[in-house]
Amino acid sequence: MTPRITFHGATDTVTGSRYLVEFDGKRLLVDCGLFQGPKKLRNRNWENPGFDPASLDAVILTHAHIDHTGYLPRLCKAGFRGRVFCTDGTRDLLKILLPDSGHLQEEEARMANRHAYSRHRPALPLYTQDDAEACLEQLSPVPYHDTFAPSAGVSAAFTRAGHIVGSGCLRLSLGSVSLTFSGDVGRPVDPVMKPPDPLSATDYLVVESTYGDRRHPTGDLSDEVARLVNETIERRGVVVVPAFAVGRAQHLLHLLADLKAKHRIPPVPVFLDSPMAIDATHLFCHHKVDHGLSDAACTLMCKQPQYTHTREESMAIDRRTDPSSGNNRPRSTHAD
Repeated sequence: MTPRITFHGATDTVTGSRYLVEFDGKRLLVDCGLFQGPKKLRNRNWENPGFDPASLDAVILTHAHIDHTGYLPRLCKAGFRGRVFCTDGTRDLLKILLPDSGHLQEEEARMANRHAYSRHRPALPLYTQDDAEACLEQLSPVPYHDTFAPSAGVSAAFTRAGHIVGSGCLRLSLGSVSLTFSGDVGRPVDPVMKPPDPLSATDYLVVESTYGDRRHPTGDLSDEVARLVNETIERRGVVVVPAFAVGRAQHLLHLLADLKAKHRIPPVPVFLDSPMAIDATHLFCHHKVDHGLSDAACTLMCKQPQYTHTREESMAIDRRTDPSSGNNRPRSTHAD
């Protein structure tokens, strides 16, 4: 029997990754992403997903980013009761990301009701923080390279993808046919993450291709960051970086810590102004299977920033007077 794949997201857009794999009466959903971006695209989250959630045997997640996982609370609320397979790192990140996503859904509904800009009366969240907390109970973490059976007659395994903590490429064996999903793949040479594992032979390969039509810059990123920081300090300015909370924020913190240790930038203060990024950074050092930092480098990365846990602490950054930073303000990295 030949497997059948149906694409229910991440086509004609880069978000909402959802791939339905059907084989011998079994139904597996690979990734369960949220559509993000313009309202026309976000509205797709409210539509029928194109399959009955209760009919799924299992869900398998390649990594924790919301465009690959953020629809999961809605799926479970709509009747999916099976297991959700992922790596240990993805499980731990989802404990941070999904409740935060539910909280944001509730906040958006409250704002819509307060300012009456929704045509729905009342406006409701796609799902709540409680919905997100509940779906975490269905997570089943699996180590890299361990074979698991998401349903009868199907075997699967993750290999390291090198994108973020817990990111994996997924290989499915369905009878005599093999099918591999790349997920989001990291770079072969990265200052923080370990490189992706080589893929084994496969009959079919589904590849993420958001950046498939371009090449990565060849310049040294640390040189560019050092130049920008030093030029800004010389102008008595402040560096504010709106970075993704998971992955990019930790990469940037490592670069800044390394540049300071090598005296390539002054020892000015660094602020990490995002509760989510703070939690993800602390988690980072517990998953050394994913990154190539030494214990000393990881500790330096995690200890160098000043963390702002509350709104008051965040607002206090603007009231600081620090002669080392110029303009009576500190240099800060904000990760949202």
